[in-house]
Amino acid sequence: MPLRSFDDLDLALLQVLQADGRAPFSRIAEVLGVSDQTVARRYTRLRSDGAVRVLGLTRPQAVGEEQWLVRVRCAPDASTSIARALVARNDTSWVHLVSGGAEILCMVRTSVNGDGESVLLDRLPRTPRVIGVGAHCVLHVFFGGERSALTKNGPLTTEQVDRLRAPVTAPPEEPVPLSEEDRRLLSALEGDGRTGNRELAARTGWSETTVRRRLAELRESGTLYFDLDFDARRVGFGTSATLWLSVAPSEVVAVGEALARHPEVTFAAATTGPANLYANVLCRNSRALYAYLTGPVAALAAVRQVETAPIMRTLKCAGLPIG
Repeated sequence: MPLRSFDDLDLALLQVLQADGRAPFSRIAEVLGVSDQTVARRYTRLRSDGAVRVLGLTRPQAVGEEQWLVRVRCAPDASTSIARALVARNDTSWVHLVSGGAEILCMVRTSVNGDGESVLLDRLPRTPRVIGVGAHCVLHVFFGGERSALTKNGPLTTEQVDRLRAPVTAPPEEPVPLSEEDRRLLSALEGDGRTGNRELAARTGWSETTVRRRLAELRESGTLYFDLDFDARRVGFGTSATLWLSVAPSEVVAVGEALARHPEVTFAAATTGPANLYANVLCRNSRALYAYLTGPVAALAAVRQVETAPIMRTLKCAGLPIG
């Protein structure tokens, strides 16, 4: 059965939820000019179809973690099983099969002071059928987190989105101490960022008043943010790819900021390794990807080299397995 495309109201709702994943339906309805019941019904249907998920996530720096982009080259007949093993790990945020299935690309979060590097430098190279492993530390994120393709693509005006946009707070310089109750709160929000305060109170043992206060504190400190996971195919994006760009060091910031403005870019970061910039892109089809590479990317004079790899399949996204 063909996928049902999002209509204009769906897209507007998604754009609002990207701006503030916990915005009350009444406020969303006011911005969209429809009833509360219409918003609630529409969100419930999209959530039930698996087309949309609001996720409460922590910024790595705020909880004493680093992010690593890990490239695993392996025998094609072993890629799926190795990728599924990575999906099962708690320290992977997302897992893609790329380059025709001969490579796995994943984001790994490791403790700055812990032994999380073992998955990068110890276990994977010794895994049967693994040919090579590359690990690249994410040094700075130019686009991502609470911002996605919906931030730059959608039917709402900037003024409409700004009416609901949650303040963007930079993560703290030092890790935020988290109690066991905090961790239970964050675990619940990671599964469903719109979990109600009553249920969050039951999960943490706090009162609803304490839940509201702690949620506000975690957001204001830059520890907690809300992201939207959505089925890009229903927006018309059929092709996704990874880009590894080599740029003159003096131009990393300028190129990174330029990538962040491109409508096709869903994530852009400076990294360690031979390529010092990484980007994820969404395009309508392979022709649109070609047009993007030979147009906006080619126009960035500081880019010395680009390695492109299509994403064949996503097995995990925003910390949750897919399918």
